[in-house]
Amino acid sequence: MLSLSAPGAIDSVSEEAEYVMECTGCMPKKAWELPFLAEAEEVAVLRRMLRLHLELWGLQEVSEAAQLCVSELVANVIKHVGPATPTTLAVFMNGSHLRIEVHDPDPRALPVLADVDSNAETGRGVALIDAITDRWGVDLTAGRKATWCELRTSLAADDGHTTGPRMARAAHVLGLYTEVPKLPQGSRLSRLGTVVAEETAINVIADLLHWLGAHGRDPDEVLERAQAHFQAEAEPADF
Repeated sequence: MLSLSAPGAIDSVSEEAEYVMECTGCMPKKAWELPFLAEAEEVAVLRRMLRLHLELWGLQEVSEAAQLCVSELVANVIKHVGPATPTTLAVFMNGSHLRIEVHDPDPRALPVLADVDSNAETGRGVALIDAITDRWGVDLTAGRKATWCELRTSLAADDGHTTGPRMARAAHVLGLYTEVPKLPQGSRLSRLGTVVAEETAINVIADLLHWLGAHGRDPDEVLERAQAHFQAEAEPADF
């Protein structure tokens, strides 16, 4: 397991991206964890790692809040457990929620939600997490604790895919793709039928591009590849 402060640690965004691709190269969204030493300078790298994962997962919607949670959870370890504490960041899906956990070896130093004045410069971390997340808590084990929080996403709990009419239509088309009967050879569409079919095809393509983008793929790259396949396989039209 990679330690951010160990030899060979990630020290650039490009290296982070390569590491993320190895961790989450394909769906479903794969849980990941990263050990590090709780130091203020490690927070920026952790935030970038999390942002890259969420981009690959199609969860940019919660990226800003998730990065803020990581910052506050790590800051809590630094303040209440101590700098350079061996710590682990774990990120995974819990149904339709994104779950973020920060593990440290001190089960005694528990975060407490306290009333803090809005102008206070310290003590606001737990209150902030409570305000921006759906839920948070602490799990205790022998000699260890995990402080966690969960953010609601637009994913469906049963399949982990983004919801919405475009996603539903795209999934339906993908499921029925091999079952669509072919038109008899030589069949002709009326002029109106051709227009309707063209508009339908445009809508199908648009839905599929939305589906690909929601699953962390580059729609422009997919379009270029599809065009290349089309040009390579197209035969002269029989007019």
